[in-house]
Amino acid sequence: MSTAIETAVAPVTFTIGAVKELVKLKDQQELNDDFGLRIGVEGGGCSGMSYVLGFDQPKDGDQVFYIDGIKVYMHKAHGLYLAGMQIDFQDGLNARGFTFNNPNAASTCGCGTSFSV
Repeated sequence: MSTAIETAVAPVTFTIGAVKELVKLKDQQELNDDFGLRIGVEGGGCSGMSYVLGFDQPKDGDQVFYIDGIKVYMHKAHGLYLAGMQIDFQDGLNARGFTFNNPNAASTCGCGTSFSV
C-alpha cells in the first residue's frame, strides 16, 4: 500500500542528456513500471548533505512527479533543498556522470554530489 501523492509541479528539471541517460539506465536494468527515479538528499558527504539519485519503488510520504516522461519519487521534505535544481548528464573526456545545478546550495565540494545550505 502506497500513500504517494500525485502532483503536476516538479521541483527539479532534467536536461536532454540526463533524460537520455536515465531512459537508457532504466532499460538496461529491465525495471518494471513500479520503479521510478528517486531524487532526494541525505546527511553526509564533504559538505554536509549528499544527493540521492537512483531507481526505487515508492515509499510512504513520497510525492510522484512525471518529468519528461520519467516517473520521479521524492519525499516531500526534500523539495525544500532541491527546488529549482537542474540535473544534467556529462559524457565528456574529463567528466562523466550526473551533475546537479542546485540554486539552494550555499557551497558544494569538489566531487559535485555534496552540498550545504
